[in-house]
Amino acid sequence: MSQPTFMRQEIDEIPQAVARFLQSSRPALVEAGRLLRDRDPATLVTIARGSSDHASAFLKYATELTAGIPVASIGPSVMSIYGRQLKLRHCAAVAISQSGKSPDILAMAQSARKSGAATIAITNTADSPLAAAADVTINLDSGEEKSVAATKTFVASVVAGLALLAHWQQDDGLMAAIEALPDLLQQAIGCDWSPLMGALDQHESLYVLGRGPALAIANEAALKFKETCSIHAESYSAAEVIHGPARIVERHFPVLVLAARDAAEASVAEVAERLAGQGARVFITSVNAQKAERLPFAASGNPITDALALIVSFYGLVEALSRRRGFDPDRPPYLNKVTQTV
Repeated sequence: MSQPTFMRQEIDEIPQAVARFLQSSRPALVEAGRLLRDRDPATLVTIARGSSDHASAFLKYATELTAGIPVASIGPSVMSIYGRQLKLRHCAAVAISQSGKSPDILAMAQSARKSGAATIAITNTADSPLAAAADVTINLDSGEEKSVAATKTFVASVVAGLALLAHWQQDDGLMAAIEALPDLLQQAIGCDWSPLMGALDQHESLYVLGRGPALAIANEAALKFKETCSIHAESYSAAEVIHGPARIVERHFPVLVLAARDAAEASVAEVAERLAGQGARVFITSVNAQKAERLPFAASGNPITDALALIVSFYGLVEALSRRRGFDPDRPPYLNKVTQTV
């Protein structure tokens, strides 16, 4: 038997990485939560790119749904390229970067802190420049990630954002759901999504749909299809896809619908059924579908954390699909592990 790819090994490490983070990060989370309560920000802004920006999008939905505080993603180039200082005195800023070295993320985080924002860094490199630029640093403690395609650090970044939110809001229910994540994510690794692989043979394009926190997961899944499998995947909100993009969905067009057990599930399943009725090959993580093909999922019992388990099941699928298509998921061409974006 050949040696598993680094990506496969790192997917299997996700439950342990999350458990380690939850054990080691408590002092920093308590400090960050206290900082946010003391500052009482009217708005939260996020600073990130790539997979880290998808983790930020998850935090956006979680924060707006639980704390009722609006969240906006800031373009790092506003400072690094255009040199514009934003007025963030009544805001909190969360910068997420695995390496903590991207110049544009660093410049925007420094600018946010200078403008008066309570600034929190989430990074896998505790001694990085980004950590030095923040009021509080939350270390992911995920260990080295050798595959170019981020997996365990993406999941850990989402968990860090959720744990920050739970400590900030002193939300015992959310904290209990977070503490249960290692076991849930282990279950998610065991979900078999291989039927989707055959449906993607002979196809170079597909849609990935979600809504609420699951839209952030759809964004991450679409990116992984591109970087590991060279498939043109577009992510959409299930509420938006019917406003125009549904036009090209015809016979056998592949669609992956990521539904969580939350208030959006019924409407997401309705869209899946509509696209299946147009002839698409639709796969959905919900039992609320008849025409769409059902994929197994690990349910968390919490509407905020439920969508996170879906990406872990997806990662196993996309790693296998990459190898099936003759690629090395650890070393996608033209990509580097650390992107030094100005």
